[in-house]
Amino acid sequence: MSATKEKLHKNVWVATGTSFLTDVSSEMVVNVLPLFLANVLGVRIWTVGLIYGLTDTAASVLKLYSGWLSDRLRARKWLAVAGYATSSLSKPFLLVASTWGAVAAIRFVDRVGKGIRTAPRDALIADSTPPGRRGLAFGLHRAGDSGGAVVGLLIAIWLVASAQGAGALLTEGTFRTLVSWSLVPAFVAVVFLAIGARDVAPREGVPARPRIRVRSLGRGFAAFTACSVLFELGNSADAFLVLRAQERGLSVLGVLWILVAFNVVYTAVSTPAGTLADRVPRKWVLFGGWIVYSLVYLGFACARTPTHVAVLYCVYGAYHGLVAGAAKALIADLVPPELRGTAYGSYAAVVGLISLPASMLAGLLWQGGGSWQGFGAAAPFTFGAGTGVLAAVLLLWTVPSRQGQSSARLGS
Repeated sequence: MSATKEKLHKNVWVATGTSFLTDVSSEMVVNVLPLFLANVLGVRIWTVGLIYGLTDTAASVLKLYSGWLSDRLRARKWLAVAGYATSSLSKPFLLVASTWGAVAAIRFVDRVGKGIRTAPRDALIADSTPPGRRGLAFGLHRAGDSGGAVVGLLIAIWLVASAQGAGALLTEGTFRTLVSWSLVPAFVAVVFLAIGARDVAPREGVPARPRIRVRSLGRGFAAFTACSVLFELGNSADAFLVLRAQERGLSVLGVLWILVAFNVVYTAVSTPAGTLADRVPRKWVLFGGWIVYSLVYLGFACARTPTHVAVLYCVYGAYHGLVAGAAKALIADLVPPELRGTAYGSYAAVVGLISLPASMLAGLLWQGGGSWQGFGAAAPFTFGAGTGVLAAVLLLWTVPSRQGQSSARLGS
């Protein structure tokens, strides 16, 4: 059976199911967390940016070390399980958090868990999948992730409607209820991964104990990472999109319904886009996704009504579906098999380190801080649209088109 026709490995399906359950849990809470900070705790916009930026950036360093460790030990599964468990154990503390500092600490632990699990999990998927099917495998995984988000958001809508109706602002009681319901799928996901996944033995010719050097990842990988850093500088936390939606007149329920639509589109696009990235150069799929992102952010800058926001969120889902599988499949193409964990960890860490300046900059552009007044709600989105276009052009210019190029050849 050819590599393009053989069935996907069980690990791909287990990782997809784990992400589905995790997102059922996280999407019940994560999208209302900025509203809890702003509506209940009275936190300013720039402080929300600080919280999201600091927690994402600090935890990103762990992605590098967890990926390196998974390469060194050739043990992807249990590092991923540990990461999911860490995030799940942080969630109950949101039931009692009453200050922005406590919320920041809890979110930090949650992001630590994500930092531990992401690179080993992605490397496990890549290890378990032949090159000609990696776009499909990662696209399917992202579809499971966003499909879980749809289910989690629908549960959140039901709970919000039952607790407070169509109120424009989130209440503390509603937030605590959402957290309580999110705990069950979070812990089930950990058990599912622990029981269902298994590590994959190195393929023939792959060192069992590789000599790991970040510089060995190659010029192609470095070029892609540099383009992504530029892109992420304007890609502030999605919390700003939620706050923009509320600022344009949407209620809590309205925001949640729009997020359902976003994730439905994301789910529908992810798998076909992953398959497309197996048929054409992956960087062209990424280029298209980044251009769509730039148009969406320009649209958010110009949005005037809730209808505008709703349409833009749906197109934003298409952007995520286009890039999610293609990016991770491209990384696997550009580096040696024995360094995949290090590559995924390095990429996530470098891109994650941009979260702090990106989110802080977005908050300052929007609302300012101290004596700085800011330019208004449209400013961070205009900036993001500009960096997105520039990064897309550089992607075509600097990143190799040929799939399967080794890092050794790229670095020669």
